[in-house]
Amino acid sequence: MNGRKKCAAAAISAALTMMLAGGYVYAATQHFYDSTTDEAWEGWVQQWESQVSTDYEKIALTPGTDETQMNFAWYSKTDGTATPKIELSKSSDMSGAVTFEGYAAPAIDGYSSNKVTAKALSENTTYYYRYYKNGAPGQVASFKTHGFNSYSMLYVGDPQIGASKGQTTSAGDKLENKSALNTAARNDAFSWNKTLDTAMAANPDISFILSAGDQINKNVEGRDPGNEMEYAGFLNADWMKSLPIATTIGNHDSTNESYSYHFNNPNDTQLGKTTAGGDYFYKYGPALYVVLNTNNYNCAEHEQVMRQAVSAYPNTAWRIVMFHQDIYGSGLDHSDSDGIVLRTQLTPLMDKFDVDVVLQGHDHTYSRSYLLKSDSKTHSSYDFHDWDNVTDGAGNVFPYSNTAYQAENNCYTIANTMPGSVTNADGTLYMEANSATGSKYYELIPNQQDYIAVRNQNWNPSYSVIRVNQNTFSIDTYEIADGRPQKIDQTFTLKKTDIARR
Repeated sequence: MNGRKKCAAAAISAALTMMLAGGYVYAATQHFYDSTTDEAWEGWVQQWESQVSTDYEKIALTPGTDETQMNFAWYSKTDGTATPKIELSKSSDMSGAVTFEGYAAPAIDGYSSNKVTAKALSENTTYYYRYYKNGAPGQVASFKTHGFNSYSMLYVGDPQIGASKGQTTSAGDKLENKSALNTAARNDAFSWNKTLDTAMAANPDISFILSAGDQINKNVEGRDPGNEMEYAGFLNADWMKSLPIATTIGNHDSTNESYSYHFNNPNDTQLGKTTAGGDYFYKYGPALYVVLNTNNYNCAEHEQVMRQAVSAYPNTAWRIVMFHQDIYGSGLDHSDSDGIVLRTQLTPLMDKFDVDVVLQGHDHTYSRSYLLKSDSKTHSSYDFHDWDNVTDGAGNVFPYSNTAYQAENNCYTIANTMPGSVTNADGTLYMEANSATGSKYYELIPNQQDYIAVRNQNWNPSYSVIRVNQNTFSIDTYEIADGRPQKIDQTFTLKKTDIARR
């Protein structure tokens, strides 16, 4: 597709996101996952009100700096005396447990955020653990490590607990997020649990989850606890106490400190920061993972983090970057607006650091790109100002569908269009994940961009399974329809025969 056609697509996109009260409304559809139709719903309603919605002390597991470590984070009531600790054992009776101590810091009013790292983990081992809340041991839970050099992951997009607000259920109720009940969060937390149950039943060997951002929905500021009920729903899913999750800061997470209290991210660089936190990285077996907070548009800081990560782990077979904003996606709301502001700055970095795969969210649709590279040309820089405008380097304000803005962001070349498998690829694969919960969906942009190989919007919760070893990276994507996973794209595989090219 040439630049003129791209501009036409953007104009159509802008027309479809109709003006209201001086700004564009999001193009979220009437489609969402209505949990009230599930046979287990009534029991969940009682559980949500009596237990889940007010329990902010659920634990979150996160990959450590490498495959031999596991990070933990949880809230406890503030008492100022207890040192946070995790007890870890290979026996369910906790015999022979090893204790790992960490640190606590103030969180929202009345709570501390506790963080601990467990070390010297072995592969293919079941570990039992308990964490201490307010000085007392909790119930025993477990997690299992799988192979360190050949493993699989779940990749999900935008769980966004609470985003179904405004939708009407099968019972005729309109979901809301302003009351103490927060029926939108209740709906979406149920769906999140169901998605994980479905995915894990089909893939019991999953090592960890990759979430491309927007764990929750409420854009509250600073230390405002207004999103804590949504975090409670997110962390309550049955698998969350047994499965580590590497999370990205989405635009809905970005403005509030609660994200940094709930997750213990490894190699936290303090670069690329917004209120929620910044960039981080870790190694797991043959792959390096770099997670960028692209709500911060200072790509010089993101470059520093990528340089640190590659310097720390220079010889991994795979380099995988994850961030929220989809610089190469196909959803109506963002792919030709705020998403592409970062494109001219980030695409050259993917080339510079030889990145194999970029995992994205933000647009609540599914897409897989061809393999892309920068066009190596200089492009004017823009800042996304609001849903009407962008600002150029001189401070001039234009509609984001402006011809110059679109043309300047046409900064890529298509390096490879092979359909199912590429060996020793030149270029980067860009994936965009649809909503894992169905709390909110967007339409696809009317005209499919030339960089998109496959795209999909079936209005069902979805997830991908990624499998990695020294020589292959493969990805399969599923929607959950009628309670079962169904593939929506063929398996796509990257292969390497020359790992020494690094």
